Amino acid sequence: MIAENVKKALQEIAGGNPFGEKITLVAATKTRTPEEIGEAVAAGITDVGENKVQEFTAKFDKFEGANRHFIGHLQTNKVKYLIKKTYLIQSLDRFELADELQKRAEKADWTADCLLEVNIGSELSKSGFSPEEAEAACKKLAAYPNIRLKGLMAMLPLSDDTALLNTLCRKMRALFEKLRDKDGRFAVLSMGMSGDWRLCVENGSNMIRLGTSLFGPRRLLSENSEGGN
Repeated sequence: MIAENVKKALQEIAGGNPFGEKITLVAATKTRTPEEIGEAVAAGITDVGENKVQEFTAKFDKFEGANRHFIGHLQTNKVKYLIKKTYLIQSLDRFELADELQKRAEKADWTADCLLEVNIGSELSKSGFSPEEAEAACKKLAAYPNIRLKGLMAMLPLSDDTALLNTLCRKMRALFEKLRDKDGRFAVLSMGMSGDWRLCVENGSNMIRLGTSLFGPRRLLSENSEGGN
């Protein structure tokens, strides 16, 4: 089932987004076993994302052949476990985290590629910079020598209001293009999960994070987290 789901998703995004950009599919692997992840990678997945540092480290050596993303909320005291292990940290959501990441990365003589997390729906339950703060945040973070911003990440609100979701997606795309014009390293707009990824792609997302669409219903955990589903 996993292999079939992966191949179906990859076929669906093969044409890219309306802006002519390739779409990267990140498999969101929260609660998934290394065997399940290995099956997805064998079917064509090139990037995987974990929400929890404990799961990230526990699975790190258990499979090969994929770029490792961290896509969940990152506590500052857990940063040390991700140094030199992440392809992309998608959830840079506050300066306190950036300070700790800079300190740890500099000590390790390593540069952390990151996405600035934007709270596009202005939701109290989600972290991230507001759309209005994003440009100033990127300018400030450009001064961190061991952090390299590669783009933006966002999660849409859970809503049946398609017009609202389209508006928020277009707002994210416009923000992405504005910041990309100022920084040539900007290339990633990570937006879209299992329930809304098609809408996000139609509005210009070039990276999606799918979990249940690939692996089926998620196993229950005692702790909730955000990032991909």
